[in-house]
Amino acid sequence: MNTHSFSVSIVIPNWNGKHLLEKNLPSIFAAAPRAEVILADDASQDGSVALVKEKYPGVVIVENKHRKGFAGNVNSGVARATGEIVVLLNTDVRPERGFLDPLLSRFSDDPMVAGVGCLEKSHDLHGVVLRGRGIARWEKGYFIHRRGDVDSNDTAWVSGGSGAFRLSVWKKLGGMDTLYNPFYWEDIDFSYQLLKSGYRIVFEKQSVVGHFHEEGKIKTSYSPEDIKRIAYRNQFIFLWKNISDPDIWVTHLLWTPIRLFQALFNKDWRMIEGYGMALVTLPAILLSRMRAAEHWCRKDAVLFTL
Repeated sequence: MNTHSFSVSIVIPNWNGKHLLEKNLPSIFAAAPRAEVILADDASQDGSVALVKEKYPGVVIVENKHRKGFAGNVNSGVARATGEIVVLLNTDVRPERGFLDPLLSRFSDDPMVAGVGCLEKSHDLHGVVLRGRGIARWEKGYFIHRRGDVDSNDTAWVSGGSGAFRLSVWKKLGGMDTLYNPFYWEDIDFSYQLLKSGYRIVFEKQSVVGHFHEEGKIKTSYSPEDIKRIAYRNQFIFLWKNISDPDIWVTHLLWTPIRLFQALFNKDWRMIEGYGMALVTLPAILLSRMRAAEHWCRKDAVLFTL
């Protein structure tokens, strides 16, 4: 299949990112001139929507009257998409020219590919790091993930800030889980749903974007303590929602008290608070688990080594 036979929608989730839109929207139009562009605005107060309406009247705008968080905002944008392939680009991401065709070729090569990740030239205070490919494993009942080298095509997840998804599969699985709001782990969770439901996700190093993390809204709007607390909470949400192999469950239940004791000993209060926050949402986690399990056809231990 010719890659150009795919119709493409680019969804840009935004929350008070006016200055980033001014910087990066021109690059998006230059890199994907034929794509539908959708701005999913999460109740911004900085004039983001007015800017886009004035300077880019062709952009489809989805305005949330109240904040939905990252997953909810992305879902609202994707709900308006008409393209067969949806590309998610954060406001602090700047795609390079030619980034789109390598992404699309992955979908045309294999109909079971449902997600493709980009190579991120990640800019921060320490310089530029190449990111975009993840590796993961099960260890003592926990899902351990980290950045992998960019020389392989397999990946543990596709980033929600610079990745592409097959819209038909997105709709089938229900999109990102809003349990993870306001941020973190939602893209890892959706990637895991794809894998566990029998689909493939891959990394494409020829699809290059710049990612300017120090300018993103999370680090400028939340304290380091809040970010860490939410990350811990969402790790537990991911585990309780997704583990289905009995051996991994038993290991998780055995090691969790030990990890909590270590956190107490090390005065890692954010982990203890995150665990408590996850416990409060346990009924919602179980409901989300039941819905997701309807599509599962692969075991946890098959997806990632123990």
